Amino acid sequence: MNRPLRHIAVFCGVLVLALLVRVTWVQFVTGDALAKDPNNRRVKIEAYSYPRGNIIVGGKPVTGSVATDGDFKYKRTYKNGPMYAPITGYASQAQGESMLEGVYKDILSGKDDRLFFNRAKAVLTGEKPRGGDVITTIDEKAQKAAYKGLTDLHARGAVVALDPRSGRILALASTPSYDPSSFTGLSLAEGRKYQALDADKSKPMNNRALREIYPPGSTFKILTAAAALEHGTVTDINASSGAPAPYTLPQTRTQVGNDVAGAPCDKASLKTGMQWSCNNVFLDAAHKLGTDKMRETAEKFGFNKEQFIPVRASAGGYPAKLDQPQTALTGMGQGSVTSTPLQMAMVVAGIANNGKVMKPYLVDELQGPGMTTIEKTKPAPLHPDDPQAVSANTAKKVQEMMEYTVSDGTADKAAIDGVTVGGKTGTAQHGANVNDERPYAWFVSYAKQADGSSPVAVAVFVDPKDMDIPRSEIAGGKLGGPIAKSVMEAVLRK
Repeated sequence: MNRPLRHIAVFCGVLVLALLVRVTWVQFVTGDALAKDPNNRRVKIEAYSYPRGNIIVGGKPVTGSVATDGDFKYKRTYKNGPMYAPITGYASQAQGESMLEGVYKDILSGKDDRLFFNRAKAVLTGEKPRGGDVITTIDEKAQKAAYKGLTDLHARGAVVALDPRSGRILALASTPSYDPSSFTGLSLAEGRKYQALDADKSKPMNNRALREIYPPGSTFKILTAAAALEHGTVTDINASSGAPAPYTLPQTRTQVGNDVAGAPCDKASLKTGMQWSCNNVFLDAAHKLGTDKMRETAEKFGFNKEQFIPVRASAGGYPAKLDQPQTALTGMGQGSVTSTPLQMAMVVAGIANNGKVMKPYLVDELQGPGMTTIEKTKPAPLHPDDPQAVSANTAKKVQEMMEYTVSDGTADKAAIDGVTVGGKTGTAQHGANVNDERPYAWFVSYAKQADGSSPVAVAVFVDPKDMDIPRSEIAGGKLGGPIAKSVMEAVLRK
């Protein structure tokens, strides 16, 4: 072979080798990144070329898929979309995925590595691919009760119900809500619908149960009581606290009064203080405990840490550095302390479960096609190395006070005939000057079975901003108590 031909042959060989190296690099090294690139239209077309798996509530799917025209053969549909939107989220051809639809998009689309053999089988047999299913922990009746309670009030708000024994989330509602079915496709009309929802001042796409933080108000007094008992600041729940009413914040001349007119709050015991929600008793308890002990107890119940259920939930906050008046204010759930409805549900669930806080979870099981189990959630303590947030003895004393508050105090709206119920009301001031805005209304409660165990604990949050009621009518017992009662009854009937 002459010299020029040899040079051409070598050059062509180098080009072929470079092409092979590049193809190998693209396919095996960057292939996964390209497949997951949100701008890769081919991946999206393939993902929507067959129905997604479903999200299941009470044995029935609350999602579906419907055939369409165009490149994307199927789009997502939702049953009772607004009621379940805080749980399912959305799967949109234009907007992507959120909540469970986003966390488990690989399972639902069939792309999860654990479904490899199912994909291989579909290729060999010519069957249409199919995604797996996500089995939730939601109790259908409890969810309906929670959503109806909020929508009947025409309120911005949220409800979270847990099974204290396991951490199963039984209800998770947020209002106002939205219908994910309204923008799952690519049409201009669906795009405008999404933009309108995103711009809506009532923020229907915000998940108030998991992602919004608020001052918890007087519902936080159950944690203050638990901390005072656990650390020995209070040893007898019936003994006088010595806290005067009104109460002067330490190092200030600022006096804090009580909300219930005529209530016997002056130097009241912890039990009477819980019964009538006496601010002075809990301000004094938090002041005596100090920031570190209050924060330590709060963190044992889950504060200062995001929760993954597996959807991310924002962290309730108890700051590390507070001065004496700020620490006292946290005792009544004001000042710098913040919480999500999920976090307050965890607090009341921990008390109901004799001091043991279980990790909350929203998904019971992941299933492949043919109902084969891929993954099963096992209940676990929030802190495996130290499961008790407070001792059983402390928790039972707080239960005694909460049950007395339902039978003979401000939480009577949650009472259920023939059932032992513990509860606590809450009204939380907020705004730049504390009282600038209409206060938030809170209510937390639990119900016991005959054996003393509790199958349900509930936290209700109501923002009355858009409600047509006078400020004097805004109270946790009045607005949240009936909702908590209906959710507990739904679980107990089951």
